[in-house]
Amino acid sequence: MMALNLFCAMLLAGSAAHKALARDRLAPVAARLAGTSAALGPVVLLLAGAGEMAAAVFLVTPPLHAVGALIAAAIWAAYAIALWRKSGQTLDCGCDLAARAKPLSAAIVARPAALSALALILSTLPAAPLTLDAPFAAAGFFALYLGLGELLATPRPAWRTA
Repeated sequence: MMALNLFCAMLLAGSAAHKALARDRLAPVAARLAGTSAALGPVVLLLAGAGEMAAAVFLVTPPLHAVGALIAAAIWAAYAIALWRKSGQTLDCGCDLAARAKPLSAAIVARPAALSALALILSTLPAAPLTLDAPFAAAGFFALYLGLGELLATPRPAWRTA
């Protein structure tokens, strides 16, 4: 199960780094999703990034992995709720690296909800040792996740009817 912990930690650390590097773009997004004023956007962004980084570190620290998983679950659940509240609106949700406004569909809301469920499951499992294959499996999961993000960003693909 360490591969799933590493996968979640990679997502969280990458998201925290994304927030730090693209803070000018993401601060207004954070404010809008949180339902606060634009002036509080940088604070919301900082708190979210700090929480993500803490969860990432805890997830790969065996005695603290359950705490990290619970923090991750709470963060991803908050994202899912914030996105669900804005369902149907078109905006740049900050969900991927590219700045692109898109309608917030059920699939976009389901992504953090599924990650939250995964983190909740991980919080109930015992700590696993780091094995040689875990980083490779985590990198594979991460690549699939990024590919899914690109598919979800495709406007009106032939395979999607909604």
